[in-house]
Amino acid sequence: MSKQKFDHLFKLLIIGESGVGKTCLLIRYTDDSFTQNHINTIGIDFKIKVLDYEGKHIKLQIWDTAGQERFKTITKTYYKGAQGIILTYDVTDQESFKNISNWIKQIEANAQNSAIKVLVGNKFDKPNRVVTKEEGEKLAEEYQMKYFETSAKTGENVSEVFQYVTVEILNSLNKMTQTKSIYIKGGGGDNQKRKKKGCCKS
Repeated sequence: MSKQKFDHLFKLLIIGESGVGKTCLLIRYTDDSFTQNHINTIGIDFKIKVLDYEGKHIKLQIWDTAGQERFKTITKTYYKGAQGIILTYDVTDQESFKNISNWIKQIEANAQNSAIKVLVGNKFDKPNRVVTKEEGEKLAEEYQMKYFETSAKTGENVSEVFQYVTVEILNSLNKMTQTKSIYIKGGGGDNQKRKKKGCCKS
């Protein structure tokens, strides 16, 4: 089998407390399926998703981390190199929402500053929610993140989360490229002006 060529390879990380639905979100996005009887993630796992955006062939390597306290030391190393981080809580679990601040500290201590971060309130299809949408939006605004509410069960807004992160990473890369191009082009432009001024003296 010939190797596929990609314009970009992005590493995304899904983090949050155990039971908030990280694995379900991942499976819904990559396989478009849902099961309530999956085995809890032990340590770390990942899936691949390939997509095309504006003529670019993009490969997403999406890491699903275990939320249990005993595995947090393992997941620390996986922050390195992650261009996108999906921070997830369960809208029916107040404790998972309260612990977002602890996960933010983990991100600040281990992830690169340029990583695109989003806050996701999962399981919003359930009637027994205890965290309101307004609370989620306020917290996301506090940490300067985009906020989404998702349902891995129905699939609502799941693709939108990953698409947003992917596009934001691309935009960030484009800005970096433009900055470099402007710097180089500006230098060349100055040289051209000097040459033109010199030749017009005669």
